[in-house]
Amino acid sequence: MGETIPIAVPRKGRPLESVLDRLARRVGISELADDITSTLRHEKALTKGTLESTEGNVYHRLADYSTVSDATEPEFTLVRDDRKGKPRRIVFDSVTIPLEGVDGVPDGTRIQLVGREEPFRALRTHEFALGFDSADLVLEEVVELRPEPLDRIEDVNARIDPADTDVRVVTGLGDTVYHTLMATPEVAPSAASIDREFLEGYEGPLCIEPRYERLVRAVLGTRTLDGVEFAYPDDGREEEAAIADAGLGVYLTVTGSTAREHGLLLGEQLFPSETVLLETSPELTDAIRAVRSLLNGPDLETELAVSS
Repeated sequence: MGETIPIAVPRKGRPLESVLDRLARRVGISELADDITSTLRHEKALTKGTLESTEGNVYHRLADYSTVSDATEPEFTLVRDDRKGKPRRIVFDSVTIPLEGVDGVPDGTRIQLVGREEPFRALRTHEFALGFDSADLVLEEVVELRPEPLDRIEDVNARIDPADTDVRVVTGLGDTVYHTLMATPEVAPSAASIDREFLEGYEGPLCIEPRYERLVRAVLGTRTLDGVEFAYPDDGREEEAAIADAGLGVYLTVTGSTAREHGLLLGEQLFPSETVLLETSPELTDAIRAVRSLLNGPDLETELAVSS
């Protein structure tokens, strides 16, 4: 029997889909990846109320999903969703993927994807040697705050105190969206860009999601934030609408269409938000390093460039 290597992954959403896409390209599990992704998208639609279930309640559906013959079939579990009413939601739990015949990986090696609410924290406790999570969480948890800004994922490791954690970023998966500065026409400078330089001379409210406060401090640098007062959206209020009320803010954007609908002008893309491969250095073995190399690779189109 070869080694089974557990890898912590998000339970749902874009980061998990990015991990599955990566494995589909590298290991050839397209059918499995599609099965997990379609199941979770279906369950998300049911939780949001945009789709009506004809398959019984959430417990019946979970029982159907959990009828598996072995660990190579995906298993799911229930969590409380943060939507109104805190409904139970079906999310990913685990699956085992054999790597037989994969170049560079020892014979008999398997990986076990294990769902975690916050994979980065599971790596910090040395529960896993490898995992995937949003780069945002690394900034929110362990990156040092300094006067100068941080504008590249590539520089994240340099700001992690070795005494704080053994976890390091290996590479990104290229599923990039951006924390973007945006402003109303009344607040935006008339003859300059909405960027860090503008912020250095700005005094007033800056609307952000509360969970991103430390991230924004790290990305912008503490010097830039002199004279800036953070404001936060009220519970249940759309972020772009709250930014429009404040006049200036930072939020994640893909196309920026929703921001424009609220009359906001898009400014500098301050920092890329991307799913990243993480490692806990003391836990690495030869087999784990081989799997890490399999998951990394030069074919990734990522904002990150970290040598392994």
